[in-house]
Amino acid sequence: MAVTVVPYSEEWPQQFARAAADLRLALADVPVLSIEHVGSTSVTGLSAKPVIDIDIVVRREETPAAIAALIAVGYTHRGDLGVTDREAMAAPDDDPQRNVYICVEDTLHLRNHLAVRAILREREDLRDRYGAIKTEIARDPAMDIERYLALKSPVLQEVLALSDLTDAEKRAILALNTGT
Repeated sequence: MAVTVVPYSEEWPQQFARAAADLRLALADVPVLSIEHVGSTSVTGLSAKPVIDIDIVVRREETPAAIAALIAVGYTHRGDLGVTDREAMAAPDDDPQRNVYICVEDTLHLRNHLAVRAILREREDLRDRYGAIKTEIARDPAMDIERYLALKSPVLQEVLALSDLTDAEKRAILALNTGT
C-alpha cells in the first residue's frame, strides 16, 4: 500500500484538539496523565502522512482501565503491535484519521515521541530536511510503511542525537524503525 505524505495542514492541531476532547470524555474515570499530539502532524510546517498520532499517557496500573474505557466507546484494542508498554487502539471512525496509543509513563516509546517532537519544533533545518526526505520517499508508488520507516530512520537518528536518550535507547529505536 502506497504511503501518502502531504504538506503541513493548519487543520491538524484542531483535529487533534477535537479528538483529545472526545478521548478525555471517554477516559473521564481513568487517571490520565496527559494526552499528547505526537508525530509529524504535531510539528508546525512539517510535511506528514495526514494521520493524527495521539499518545494517551497513563501509569502502568491504569492501562487496563484505559483500554476498557476506549473499548466502551467503540475503539478496538489491537495489542502492543510489538512495542512494549504501548497499546494500540483502532478508532471507531476516521474523523479525523488517527492513530491512538495508550502509553505507560516514562517509557522509551513515549520519550522517543516527545523528544522528536520537541527537537523538530525547535530546529527548522532538521524539520525541513526530514519533511523533504519523507516527501521524496513517499513519491515511490510501491512504497510500503515498513520501507518508509526504515528509509527515514537516518534523519530520525540525527534528530535523536540531540535528545537526552542514551546510546542504547537510540539503537533500540533504530532497530524498531528498521526491523533489524
